[in-house]
Amino acid sequence: MQARVRDFIYTKDDLFLATTTYLHPQDRILSFLRYIPDPEGERSLNGSRYTKVDSKQAYDFLNDNYPEYLFDCDVTRVKMMGVPTQRVEMVLSPVERLKEIMNHPAPDELLLKVIKVAETFKEQAGIAEKHLGISGSVLPNLYDPRVSDIDFVVYGLKNHRKAMETFESIKHDLNSPLKAIEDGYWAKLYEKRIKDSTLSFDEFRWYEDRKNNRGVVDGTLFDILATREWDEITGTFGEETYEPCGTVEIEATISDALAAFDNPAVYQVEEVEILDGAQVPISEVASYTHTYSGQAREGERITARGKLEKVTVGKKIRYRLIVGTTRESLGEYIKLKDLNLDK
Repeated sequence: MQARVRDFIYTKDDLFLATTTYLHPQDRILSFLRYIPDPEGERSLNGSRYTKVDSKQAYDFLNDNYPEYLFDCDVTRVKMMGVPTQRVEMVLSPVERLKEIMNHPAPDELLLKVIKVAETFKEQAGIAEKHLGISGSVLPNLYDPRVSDIDFVVYGLKNHRKAMETFESIKHDLNSPLKAIEDGYWAKLYEKRIKDSTLSFDEFRWYEDRKNNRGVVDGTLFDILATREWDEITGTFGEETYEPCGTVEIEATISDALAAFDNPAVYQVEEVEILDGAQVPISEVASYTHTYSGQAREGERITARGKLEKVTVGKKIRYRLIVGTTRESLGEYIKLKDLNLDK
């Protein structure tokens, strides 16, 4: 059974989970619980009501009601969440959902905005509709037109980069339906994401503004999310195993940032200097937090701090630095070595 990042899984237990990775064990789809049935829930679908849950609520709910959705993973060595394949009712595709919206005879206010985003990337970026999709609450049809954001998906890492470049070229155009985000939003996001002194507000705003992966359409926030095409997905689940090796701080040059907006965000690095930690050959920096996705580009010199991880594939061993091992990512970061805020 195939499922990739940004898909949703609807289960026979009336649960909605969001797929979190590209590779899965044979007996389950790795995913995270998003919506549970609740007579008092704020979202409705086909006469039933649902509630959106956060991380703690998701684990507590499954532990109390559906413990078979939780398992101790030998690969990551942590307790993980995933739908057993025999409990899968349907895999919801962002591509098919967008196609349904584009052909809808009477879309509501939010769906009209989704269509505007799609048409902009089709016409101005030249990306075919088969490479575009819609995820988030719109995918399972559990959105609120008044408050929901738009999680727009672009398939193919090169297509995603093309979409962001197009948005960068039009976001300050008065005639463009897609606009840049105003400073007030960045201030709210900074307060939500940064819980230590790793980035000042001015630094955070500078990085976020130049990423070009987030904007506003008619007052509604949209994200330009990356998902790999099927032919960009390689390997099998369990082929790689991971072992934590303490904390490390490095300087390095980005050699490849094509997957910098993937899940996780991945940067290939060269000319690595270990500033603190084990002296091992690090070839990759990966981030599991949105804050440090798209943080650096090819050729830029970075400093980074996080958890050192040994990755074993058969008899081959490589090392990578992981940022975002906790939700707050305290003391973990990816930053340009010489940041010029006026640049």
